[in-house]
Amino acid sequence: MTGDKRMQDRPAAAAGELRIVAINAISEIGTRAWDACANPLHPKCEEDGSRALISHQDSGYNPFLSYDFLSALETSKSVGGHSGWHVRHVVVQNSDGATVAAAPCYLKTHSRGEYVFDHGWADAYERAGGSYYPKLQVAVPFTPATGPRLLVPPGPHAGDRRRALVAGLLDLCRIEAASGVHVTFATEDEYRLLAEQGFLQRMDQQFHWENAGYGSFDDFLAALAARKRKTIRRERHDALANGIDVHWLTGRDLTEDVWDHFFGFYMETGSRKWGRPYLTRPFFSLIGETMRDRILLVMAKRAGRWIAGAINFIGSQTLFGRHWGASEHHPFLHFELCYYQAIDYAIAHKLARVEAGAQGEHKIARGYMPTTTYSAHYIADPALRRAIADYLKRERAYVAAAGAELAAAGPYRHDIRIEVD
Repeated sequence: MTGDKRMQDRPAAAAGELRIVAINAISEIGTRAWDACANPLHPKCEEDGSRALISHQDSGYNPFLSYDFLSALETSKSVGGHSGWHVRHVVVQNSDGATVAAAPCYLKTHSRGEYVFDHGWADAYERAGGSYYPKLQVAVPFTPATGPRLLVPPGPHAGDRRRALVAGLLDLCRIEAASGVHVTFATEDEYRLLAEQGFLQRMDQQFHWENAGYGSFDDFLAALAARKRKTIRRERHDALANGIDVHWLTGRDLTEDVWDHFFGFYMETGSRKWGRPYLTRPFFSLIGETMRDRILLVMAKRAGRWIAGAINFIGSQTLFGRHWGASEHHPFLHFELCYYQAIDYAIAHKLARVEAGAQGEHKIARGYMPTTTYSAHYIADPALRRAIADYLKRERAYVAAAGAELAAAGPYRHDIRIEVD
């Protein structure tokens, strides 16, 4: 395999010998092999005739873990080059050379674009004379969406292959002289598995909207306290008061002209928020070609011109809100495009939830409730590890208490029970 880094071969019980390699491009594996690990029920994956494969964690198709998404990041040079995200995907192969497990992994020279913040750890370690970078990041770049990170299809040898992936990540950390391995926005099951393997545990909060079987947006509003219903109706009215129309664009609607406009919005907002937007213009063309039926652009038009837009990715059960931007700024237009239109779409298409990205306690008033997210961190230096472990113990207690307090402040009527993770 070209440009690979080979770690120690690991046995897998009756499954034969396992070989673990780190590759420098997802194209070295190919679509079918990657997606068979990442999204077993996706149409591009191999099927075994009995359709016995089930999706990871019963979570269904995750667009961000797909070959098409990760390949678009690489091909468009959104990662690699001078981005500070250098591809080191870890792959487990059986004795026949077939890929049986994988982990999306990057060698990082900074901590940008991760949404699980460790800048304080890096600064403290550097002041103490250590080198925090490079580090290994097991994640989907620029994407704070929970999903499996140890991509292993279900089967009798899944546990062995998952452990082989973890061992491979630790071997790669040593080979690359990295300060640690950071597995971010993992599933809760992975969070607990990695703790058993010596990783430190970290929790945080996001805000997700859950579909309680609503038939319409008005049904959702009926579940809210009267004052919250009134506020949301006023915000939706004011957002479109200046002659603004909203359009849902997907599939063949995603033309290059539409992408040109959306990229302009993305650049304008990204430049203000991050200084340098992460995604390149070719990235959007690539996903528009390979993932167009899994993308929803919510676009606003005024006086015949596109003035704002928000991009969402469509999973089997979840609508994932990602980036938004605008060339004109109108009151509550951000809330309308990113939160309320997403709820409208989820209700219309019977999706179970909307994940609207990282941070944002203001989302609670709009029906998005606190949900726990998980990450796990292997720190190579014992002294740094002890300091971080102490910090994380206190942080976990704070996150749990804050989540309970935020949930109590939710907008729903007291006689309606909304489950909070």
